[in-house]
Amino acid sequence: MAEKENKYIESVGRRKTAVARARLTEASKTSFVVNDKALEDHFLTPELQRIATEAFATAGTAIKFKVSIKVKGGGIAGQAVAVRHAISRALNEYDAVLRAPLKKAGFLKRDPRAKERRKFGLKKARKAPQWSKR
Repeated sequence: MAEKENKYIESVGRRKTAVARARLTEASKTSFVVNDKALEDHFLTPELQRIATEAFATAGTAIKFKVSIKVKGGGIAGQAVAVRHAISRALNEYDAVLRAPLKKAGFLKRDPRAKERRKFGLKKARKAPQWSKR
């Protein structure tokens, strides 16, 4: 049986309520597509673009990839971190040697921080109504 030509590595990254599915395919030059748009069109600020592509800089891989990402839920900053998480997981799956720098940078760990639920009798998660003695 002939081996499939366009093999890819797929992984999922999450942050708060944002979920990113990344597909990495080896290519002649690196290109990013997020929700069928260019990276710069989805993540408008340079800071969010840097966060989304940070995994490649940290891993220092010489191999070029075509990166296709589907991301939904959450806000734009959470989506950028979810994309970074997904790419890091895919790079780890591609080459186990890249695990050490990615793990040291903390990109393989899902950030567990999320909004705390509101409790009854309180205004927000922890904010209580003003208390008066009399």
